[in-house]
Amino acid sequence: MDVGRVRADFPILGQRVHGRPLVYLDNAATTQKPAVVIEALRRYYEADNANIHRGVHALSQRATAAYERARERVRAYINAASEREVIFVRGTTEAINLVAQSHGRSRLGPGDEVVVTAMEHHSNIVPWQLVCQQTGAKLRVAPMTDEGELRLDCLAGMVGERTRIVSAVHVSNSLGTINPVREIVEIAHAAGAVVLLDGAQAVAHLPIDVRELGCDFYAFSGHKLYGPTGIGVLYGREHLLDAMPPYQGGGDMINTVSFEQTTFAALPAKFEAGTPNISGAIGLAAAIEYLEGLDMAAVRRHEEELLDRMGRAIASVDGVRLVGTASRKSGIVSFVMEGVHPHDIGTVLDMEGVAIRTGHHCTQPVMQRLGLPATARASLAIYNTPAEVDALAEGLRRVKEVLL
Repeated sequence: MDVGRVRADFPILGQRVHGRPLVYLDNAATTQKPAVVIEALRRYYEADNANIHRGVHALSQRATAAYERARERVRAYINAASEREVIFVRGTTEAINLVAQSHGRSRLGPGDEVVVTAMEHHSNIVPWQLVCQQTGAKLRVAPMTDEGELRLDCLAGMVGERTRIVSAVHVSNSLGTINPVREIVEIAHAAGAVVLLDGAQAVAHLPIDVRELGCDFYAFSGHKLYGPTGIGVLYGREHLLDAMPPYQGGGDMINTVSFEQTTFAALPAKFEAGTPNISGAIGLAAAIEYLEGLDMAAVRRHEEELLDRMGRAIASVDGVRLVGTASRKSGIVSFVMEGVHPHDIGTVLDMEGVAIRTGHHCTQPVMQRLGLPATARASLAIYNTPAEVDALAEGLRRVKEVLL
């Protein structure tokens, strides 16, 4: 894989921060955007900007066509059976809330159970807490090991006749653990439960085939897939989406309205109330087209080699301990340094031009489980290089010189 050629596609990577070349290792928070995505957004606003599905004029027709081409592009990327199974939302959080408040609220009742894992981020906890409070259902949590691996045996023991929904993260955003999602799906389906997979940290690193995974819902955000912010996707099996009541009202989700009664549009419009993020969908499609133009098998080998190098490089720094050492990981290394708060690590690294994330990473229960207030987290993307990994390790040695 020619990393230099890939890097040239991302204009932001050419800058210097605090006088040093930017080393961007905060990709789990958001990825940088290739020039083709930026150009797609510019071109839309310069030439085609109009509302969709409403106007008979040329601009509206072009915008509508581009928006629906984006849906087809997403469908093909995740191998959904139909474009009706692809709902554009703001991001992973809105997708999970949609399922919780539409499918969950209409199906759950007192005594029913929703099962999540101990490594979920807040967006895959709070929506289920809310719907459980609203319906009388119970939220149960499958535990994980000290290494950050799901206790699949415990999850299997929890899922039973009262389980209606199992919702699990595909790749942990604080530890990088790749969960055994096919086994989770099999366990849930054997009990008659539906499965939502949170793919926010998986979609940029792993091949996603929703039919091969067997899940009922799959959620991800565009901005972690080299696309714009404010756009995401909820995949759902068509018969489930068909049976779900509308989540929000207004705009394109309407068929007919009177003061006595409203009828609703067919999928996917039923769940896309108001004016959608048209440019975001077009930008997401451009990001997917960009990725499909690369040798993704080579990209994944590159990321795996970098992940291995980064884990060894960080662990080689005296006083640094890795957090989350699951056997199957993707793109993320969390760590702590003895005697130094993670925020101070991030601040000193920033002065060295190295951007990482510090804090609880929206996974406070994970931090509580591991007995930590926070960690430092370095996360990879297709444009990162071995030299950048080495710069991180060198930066950590600089942290020790400055703070210890």
